Order: sequence, then structure tokens, then C-alpha cells
Amino acid sequence: MPSFTAEQVASHNTEKDVWVYDVTNFLGEHPGGKKILLKVAGTDASKQFDQFHNAAILEKWGPKLYKGDIGDAVAEAAAESEEPESGLVEGEAFGELIPFGDPYWYQDWYSPYYNESHRKLRAAVRQFVDKEITPYCFEWDEQKQIPKSLFLKAAEAGILQGICGGWHTKYTERPPIGGVKPEEFDAFHEFIICDELSRCGSGGVLWGLIGGLGIGLPPVIHFGSDYLKDKVVKDCLQGRKNICLAITEPSAGSDVANLLTEAKKTADGKFFILNGEKKWITNGVFADYFTVACRTGGPGMNGVSLLLVERSMPGVTTRHMPCSGVWASGTSYITFEDVKVPVENLIGKENKGFKCIMYNFNHERMGICIQANRFARVCVEEAMRYAHKRKTFGKKLIEHPVIRNKLGHMVRKVEATHCWMEALIYQTTKMQEDMQMLKLGGPIALCKVQATQTMEFCAREAAQIFGGLAYSRGGQGEKIERLYREVRAYAIPGGSEEIMIDLGIRQSVKVAQLSGAKL
Repeated sequence: MPSFTAEQVASHNTEKDVWVYDVTNFLGEHPGGKKILLKVAGTDASKQFDQFHNAAILEKWGPKLYKGDIGDAVAEAAAESEEPESGLVEGEAFGELIPFGDPYWYQDWYSPYYNESHRKLRAAVRQFVDKEITPYCFEWDEQKQIPKSLFLKAAEAGILQGICGGWHTKYTERPPIGGVKPEEFDAFHEFIICDELSRCGSGGVLWGLIGGLGIGLPPVIHFGSDYLKDKVVKDCLQGRKNICLAITEPSAGSDVANLLTEAKKTADGKFFILNGEKKWITNGVFADYFTVACRTGGPGMNGVSLLLVERSMPGVTTRHMPCSGVWASGTSYITFEDVKVPVENLIGKENKGFKCIMYNFNHERMGICIQANRFARVCVEEAMRYAHKRKTFGKKLIEHPVIRNKLGHMVRKVEATHCWMEALIYQTTKMQEDMQMLKLGGPIALCKVQATQTMEFCAREAAQIFGGLAYSRGGQGEKIERLYREVRAYAIPGGSEEIMIDLGIRQSVKVAQLSGAKL
């Protein structure tokens, strides 16, 4: 990269020659007109740019437009690149240290939950997200799809394999990201992967990448036959194939036990003939496999089974559903018309699928908790940054008590929710699996409500702090505008808030009575 003096750069200040970032061909396209750019042509306009633009703009377009370094910038950049990576030992801060922009253990606080392997994984995932995902979220969301290459990159990095509940060495082709040993991988590594991926600030991109995989593949892993696992798991974990979970129907959402899609066995007992509809299915638009809940027996929960349906089977039709948020997630309406499914594609036992679904819900809902709370934290971080540069009435927003009050209420909700999640996740590292289904279902359901309501509160308050910028797609308020639209996509799927609150109390009371509580 060539180097220039400030005097040399200052001479490039005409309509035909504007740089140090060469925006000559962009003058006529600038939303504010070309004169704004010409006024600062050939000068250091960093402060003016920062006041009106998102930093991701430079990250994406800067390398293509950059003409060279000025003065000592080369030496300064080299010195920065030689600095050792921080945050890899206990008590050492990690990240940009924006107040409450990351969990406490990132900012030199001590924690009993994390060790060196967690810190290495955290650093590696953040680097991947900052380079491969965040700069492109707006573009992919507007296009309503993510590129196939992202699945392959995430798998090659050792990320995709870590969001399905444990590390499944038999079906992976590489170790976990960050140099973590497969035998070291635990629930907190998965927590960090999901949390760091969520920093991109796009539910659509996040669900597009891991939404179907994280909830559609675990039933196959935990309850599928060796035949099914060998057929499906490795290709999905390696990003070569996609899978989704198809439970919700036009007439049945949270009321899973009363779903209508049915599968009847053929007279020779070799196939199920599947008929029915599924709605709001994440990743259904591009999925190769569908983990389908259907009725194979009588009414109620005891007549439900899970089948692995393949897109190549005749009678499977999917179409994209336009929704208010999560645009890149491939939300779909699926129709099954006389689909001939081999009995070998039965997941678990016939008419015992409801138990598999319930087992899967704890993992699904905890994933929603992690994502929703990080999105709330993204709102805190973005609002905190903006409040430190935006001025009104002669002073920065952060100097106004009403803005600090908003941020304070956002923070207390985010931090409380994060502590609750850590406590629940810790139980999954110690408690037997059958006891987890019994004891953790209620608290996780309530935690989901806490997380999604925290996201809703923080998205609203951040939008108030950003003002009109949070009402416009793209630009400085990009993440806030998008997350505000995506709140309902977290409050409803996986069990609506009303259902979750009732379930949380009912199940917790039942567990207490079984434990001998005197109620």
C-alpha cells in the first residue's frame, strides 16, 4: 500500500479527483449531494464521517476505495498488528470495553463458569463473525437469503458443529473453533458460540445459518437410528446440507399435541403416506431435510411421531412466507401431498414422538434466550455508542439524565437475564438428562419470557435514543431498526410468552409436589 504526505492528499480535492478514499465516482450518488463531500475532500473527515455513518460502511467498502496511508499511519498500523491478543487469561479484558456491551466476564471480572478454552473459543468466534458475517448482514437481509458459502465457511471454522447440543466427534471433520479439544467442549462453549454469533444483530441471518440446524438436527442425533444419523448428520454439520424442524401448522402452534398432519402406513408396512401442512418453518425454503411432527396414531400426544422427510421425495412443496422480520431465515409454508416416506425414516419410536419434541424444546428455548438477550445487549451497545457522539442542545446525549435512565433500565434487565441463563446452563453440565427434562423445563420457559421481553424493552428504548435513525433501514440505526421488527419472531416461536409463563409455573409446581413440597 503506497504512502502519501498530508500535502499530497490535500491536492486531490476536485470533482474529478476526490480521495484518500476515492469517492470520485460516488459524488453524484451521495444522498446528501456532492458538495458535502467536496467540502472535506483532501482532508481528515473522520469525525464528520463517524457522526453520520455506521462503521460497517468503511469495513465493507473501505478496502475497495482506499488509495494509501498518510504519514505515520503505516507504522502505527504495523505496531497495532503486533500487539498480543488479549482476553485469553482470567482477569484480562476482552473486546471493546463498551459499558455493558459484553457480559461481565469479558471485562476482567472473575467467573466460575469459564476457563482458558472458553476464552480461546470466544476470541476465534468473534473474529469470524466480525469478518465473515456482520459487514454483510444488511445486504443479506435485504436479499432475504444468506450465501451457501457461509455454511461451508462456518463448518470449516468449527462453528456449525457446536450448536446442536454437545460435540459429536463421529460426525465432524474438524475440531471445535479456537483450538478447543472435542472432549473439552461443554454447554458453555455452545453458549459462547450462539452468543457471539448473535452479535451480528440480525435474527434473519442468524436463523438462516443455525436456526434450522440447531432445532431440526438434535432429534435425529438423540433419537434417530444409526442409518438416519449416517445419512444426515455429517453433511448437515459440515454445511453441505440443510435441515429444518417442521412442527407448527396453520391450526396448531403451541398446541403440539393436537397437530393435524398425518402419516398412514401402507398395507405392506414399508412406508408412511404423509399428508398435511406446516407453516412458519425456519429454513424450510432451502432445507434438504425436514424433521416432521405428524400423527401416526390416535388423538393427543400419544399419537404423534417424528419422520425425516427428504426434499427429493415427490409431494413436498415449499414456498417463501413474507414476514415482518428475520427475512434471511427462509421462513416457509410447506405442503405434504401423499409423500411416500420409508419406515426407516422414523425418528425414535412410532407414536412416541411427543417425548422427543419435548426433549428438544429445552435446547431450542435456551437458544432463543441466548439470542434474544444478546440482541438486547446489542441494543445497549449501539445506544451507548450513539449517546456518546450525538449532541443535542449543546451536549452529548449521554450527558442528559433521561438517556442515562433509559440505558440503566436496559442494562439491569440484560444483566439479570444473563445471570439466569448461566445458572440454568450450569445445571445442564451437572444434572442427568432425564432430570433436566423434569426440573429445567419450567425455569427455561420462564427464562425465555424474561429474555424476549428484555429484547422488546431494549429495542424500544434504543429506538427512542436513536430517534429517526431507528426508523430507517440501513445506516447508523440499522441494527436497531431490524431488531425492533424481529421482536415478535422471538416472543412467539418456541412457545409464546403467555404459554411459557403458564407452563413455567405449572411444571415448577408439579416438580415441587413430586419433591415433597407442602403446598
